[in-house]
Amino acid sequence: MSDKKSTDTKTRLHIRNKHRDRYDLALLIERVPELSKFVTKNKHGNDTVDFFKPEAVKALNKALLMQYYGVQDWDIPTGYLCPPIPGRADYIHHIADVLAIRNFGTIPTGENIRCLDIGTGANMVYPLIGNSEYGWFFVGSDIDSTAVESAQSILKSNPQLKGKVDIRLQEKEGETFFGVIGKGEKFDLTICNPPFHASAEDAQAGSQRKLNNLKGEKVEEVKLNFGGTSGELWTEGGEKAFILRMIRQSSQFAKTCCYFSTLVSKQSNVKHIQAALEKIGAMEQRTIPMGQGNKTSRIIVWTFLKKFERKEWAAERWKA
Repeated sequence: MSDKKSTDTKTRLHIRNKHRDRYDLALLIERVPELSKFVTKNKHGNDTVDFFKPEAVKALNKALLMQYYGVQDWDIPTGYLCPPIPGRADYIHHIADVLAIRNFGTIPTGENIRCLDIGTGANMVYPLIGNSEYGWFFVGSDIDSTAVESAQSILKSNPQLKGKVDIRLQEKEGETFFGVIGKGEKFDLTICNPPFHASAEDAQAGSQRKLNNLKGEKVEEVKLNFGGTSGELWTEGGEKAFILRMIRQSSQFAKTCCYFSTLVSKQSNVKHIQAALEKIGAMEQRTIPMGQGNKTSRIIVWTFLKKFERKEWAAERWKA
């Protein structure tokens, strides 16, 4: 197997994303030898990973986290979401740019910057990337007790993260912030990767389309190659209902968080979300496009703080 790194780039990824180049599989296999079992040839004759197999995606993720983000060990329970690392890194870099706008063009770094990851999942990928890239302190919340246990196990396996990530169980069904944010706590930003689908059938159909696109033809037997439980993949009303509820609840924490944000998968939901933010009185909102391969999504960011309040927030909390 050649260890020569391809010069091809995934140019839609953020300029600071470490995964813009094609994967150096020889290097990654050094980190996680079991990855070699899942390397195959694509239609161009180049080495690639068999993304149709959940075990392959899991081994690739582990290798990427170890090689690029200082993770010592990483594992998740069978069936839980194993998200693509490049896309998760893109979210972190784009939201860092939002903070830089209010910080004279400099991204604020260090543990004084506090980020709430809503629905951190069993994989806890956002805190792993965000702490490695920018040194931010993370609180990861989830309503699934097994996911919380998995995230806490990842922390125990990575002592370098002690005091840098806190995992909390959301015990209040239907709540986003209540029950997680403690009295007097402040967060500089919140991030969220909401469940996209409205039902298990929708999730299965989405996986069918994704695999068809990957293979270039119809795949008869559909597997959720990136995994995912019901709470991770679907919720009543889909992502629109989830995000609109989060927006309503965020207004009750208007002075607690500087910037709220969420990933939005479906373009058709954007106008409804933007309208809801305007109606509820958000002082500023922005939509940030993201692209990875054939997939296009976006981040929507909002704040209830006025300009002078954001300026004061940055001066108080984001000093070098």
